[in-house]
Amino acid sequence: MKVILRQTHENLGTIGDIVDVKDGYARNFLIPRSIAYRATPGALRAIESEKKLYQAQQARLEAESRTQAERLESVSITIPMRVGEEDRLFGSVTSLMIADELGRQGHEVDRRMIQLQEPIRHLGMYDVPIKLHTNVTATLKVFVVNKEGEGE
Repeated sequence: MKVILRQTHENLGTIGDIVDVKDGYARNFLIPRSIAYRATPGALRAIESEKKLYQAQQARLEAESRTQAERLESVSITIPMRVGEEDRLFGSVTSLMIADELGRQGHEVDRRMIQLQEPIRHLGMYDVPIKLHTNVTATLKVFVVNKEGEGE
């Protein structure tokens, strides 16, 4: 069955694309969830107006993300951690900890936007990418320091 995507779907395509999917997938998943229309001449006309609205909304979101990225580029956070031998941390610094520290400084960032390849396990300074939009990525400086004087 041919359907027209109403939303960008990571496995199928972007808004307005005409894709060929199995009948059951279209009837039971895509159409009931308003992800796609049946490909008819009327739907083709309707999707054009939705596509224009979507593009305007994406342009606005990208502009907002760029201003947020500029603010985040000038921010650095410090996370104190307990340290063992060879400057190895007890535990690790995760994206949730980074998001919490950013929240304390007044920058609301979802932890899923923080692109840590793996948790930080050593002291030092790290550049952590934050993906704010598909086209906008900010780099945050994270300092992991020794939490001195606690538990001694």
